[in-house]
Amino acid sequence: MTEQPAVLVEVRDGVQIITINRPEAKNALNGAVARGIAAAVDELDANDELRVAVLTGAGGTFSSGMDLKAFLTGDVPLVEGRGFAGIAQAPPRKPLIAAVEGWAVAGGFELLLACDLVVASEEARFGVPEVKRALVAGGGAALELPRRLPRAIAMELLLTGDPISAARAAELGLVNRLTPAGGALDGALALAATIAANGPLAVRISKEIAVGASDWTTAEGWEQQSRIVAPVFVSEDASEGARAFAEKRPPVWKGR
Repeated sequence: MTEQPAVLVEVRDGVQIITINRPEAKNALNGAVARGIAAAVDELDANDELRVAVLTGAGGTFSSGMDLKAFLTGDVPLVEGRGFAGIAQAPPRKPLIAAVEGWAVAGGFELLLACDLVVASEEARFGVPEVKRALVAGGGAALELPRRLPRAIAMELLLTGDPISAARAAELGLVNRLTPAGGALDGALALAATIAANGPLAVRISKEIAVGASDWTTAEGWEQQSRIVAPVFVSEDASEGARAFAEKRPPVWKGR
């Protein structure tokens, strides 16, 4: 029997779907998964036909975290230049949506934090239980959670290691949309289709500004935004958007 790849990639209408394909291991993250995700997002950013990506897991689980058995053999889910899980330190320039069923814990939760938006099943569960094993959530959670949540909430998640429900994650702003069980991928694809219908250059630049804003002072932010946005307003897509609106027709984007 031919061994299945650790990561599956398909394309639907300009949306790239990346699936962690280790259901027998609850989609635990090893080197092959990290390299597969990194290769997929490299293609996402390089291919003008791709507008947005959805990241999910096979078999009803997003990811149970780092594969500790593989870790003991020296197989770690790190990619040079991109970091943990192939994207934690260097996410793609284009939007990435997590579609979560089941558990997204430990490194799986940190993988989710590297995504821009999250669609989750109402039965999904989230958490960073590393401290329960005398480990530290060093794949991004200890850095990202205090930036994205009130400090006390981030501390509770990091220091207790206890999981939270999808509903609680949505209340905290970690999840954009909830779906019935089994509906996370369809929900993520619907969200992806909405994004993919927009001007691709404008979408990419909007993400660039939003990501960079937290590192800029107010003055720097206006200066950086002006520099980054300038090419958008003189782009072919900007002209096409205005023409399509005036002519009451769908726009035809070129990404330039």
